[in-house]
Amino acid sequence: MNAKELRAKSATDLSEELLKLRREQFNLRMARATGQAAKPDQFAKVRKNIARVKTVLAQTAAGAKASGGKA
Repeated sequence: MNAKELRAKSATDLSEELLKLRREQFNLRMARATGQAAKPDQFAKVRKNIARVKTVLAQTAAGAKASGGKA
């Protein structure tokens, strides 16, 4: 998932995507705590995807604020 794909989504879709990624992050942490973590690189990937979604959400909110709340 890249930022261009995320910018095409609505704010509600982005919020749902963020919730999905947070759940995945939680599940990865629980798997690591129980010794079942299979792919350690997934932690960084999920964290970066969360950051991408939050950045796009902030940009759309700033854009809506700058345009007078019409987004």
